[in-house]
Formats: sequence, C-alpha cells, structure tokens
Amino acid sequence: MRKDKINYYLDMAEVALERGTCIRRNFGAIIVKNDEIISTGYVGAPRGRKNCCDLKFCLREKMNVPRGERYELCRSVHAEQNAIISASRKDMISSTLFLVGKDYQTGEYVENARPCALCKRMIINAGIKEVIVRNNKKDYTIINVNDFVINDESLEGVKGY
Repeated sequence: MRKDKINYYLDMAEVALERGTCIRRNFGAIIVKNDEIISTGYVGAPRGRKNCCDLKFCLREKMNVPRGERYELCRSVHAEQNAIISASRKDMISSTLFLVGKDYQTGEYVENARPCALCKRMIINAGIKEVIVRNNKKDYTIINVNDFVINDESLEGVKGY
C-alpha cells in the first residue's frame, strides 16, 4: 500500500531528527511548499560549539526543568529554528512545517509535541501556514499557524506545551 503524503514527509522529518545532538529530546523538521522540500532542521548546538551528546551534559536535565520552559539554559537551536534559518522567507510563505520528536533515552515519540513559544513566534513570522506533528508512526496533528496568533500564550503567562 502506498504511503500517504503527510506520513511520507513526517518520515523525512524523522530521518532529520537522527542527526539531533540533544540528550533529552530530539526533533526533526522539514518545510515543504508545493510538494518541494524547502529546508530541513534538527536539534543541535550552534555551529562550532560542542554538542550536548559530546559533552554528555544537559543543564536543563540536571535542573529538572519541565519541557517547554527555560530554553535560555539550553545549548541547542531547535529543529524548527534551524529549518527556518536555512530557508528564504519568500519560499516559506504558505508552506507546511512537518515536525517529529523522540525522547533520547527511550526512543519513543514525544507525547503531545508542539513547537515551543519561541518557535511559534518564528513560525508565524516565517509565513508558514500549518504545522503537522507526528503523534505516532501513523497518526499526526495538523495545527493552523493562525491558532498560534489567536491563542497568544505570552499574554497569559502559560509555560511549557
């Protein structure tokens, strides 16, 4: 049976996450427009800096920081951010970002994965129209980016995701 197109692109994002260097959770992202991959991204330290997997240390993990909080302590650039950085905004207008996350220790998909607050702001400004997040090998959630605009968690002090 032929794989549906959404899971095809989610599989590609999942391959991208295999390059991730976080020892907590790894994510892979691809941006697609008109059935063409515009860019890819994965979690990793900025170019030239040591990765957490090489240092074998995560400050957020050591401090038991809940997911979605205190990203200023994190060494990594998120998968969504790296994908956006690698693309031209004109190419991202009305595109789709596919996102897959896995727990580093267990290899299980990240439950209820969503872009963090900073990634949401970048996704909005990049002009991306929707984000599709893998829940498991076959199921996914489609998020209209306009929901990020309407449901502005920064006004309510909501933390995490």
